[in-house]
Amino acid sequence: MKIKLMCLALFLFFNWQSAYAQQPAGDPFDENFFAPELVMQHQQAIGLSEEQKNFFKTEFRKAQTQFTELQWQLQDELEKLVTLIKQENVNEQTTLAQLDKVLSIEQAIKRAQTALLIKVKNHLTTEQRAQLKQLKGKGKAKPKPE
Repeated sequence: MKIKLMCLALFLFFNWQSAYAQQPAGDPFDENFFAPELVMQHQQAIGLSEEQKNFFKTEFRKAQTQFTELQWQLQDELEKLVTLIKQENVNEQTTLAQLDKVLSIEQAIKRAQTALLIKVKNHLTTEQRAQLKQLKGKGKAKPKPE
């Protein structure tokens, strides 16, 4: 049980940005890209063509497969890292080498996420992007106190 908690803590530590549903204000990724979920939720409102829908379905499936594989790899390498840091005397060189493996997988995840966001943006029309920006803005509006 302790190893699971340690893995979870390390995973959240290394992926702190992914642990939060909202990006911080002024985040250029949030301002310039559109989450796949947003596109799916508003596909009729923005008038996605059948060609666009098919493209997105294919890309989202490929990305999901890739993310699942990377998450498995990440979890495996995190467990190895936890084992190393739980030792009475931690071997610095071995532990840092293992950390590099973890960070490399995290970099691959972030790269894959960014590649998907680019594909989404590039396959939307200018009008669809404008509509999605408006829809994102409405979702972030705070309710007025009564």
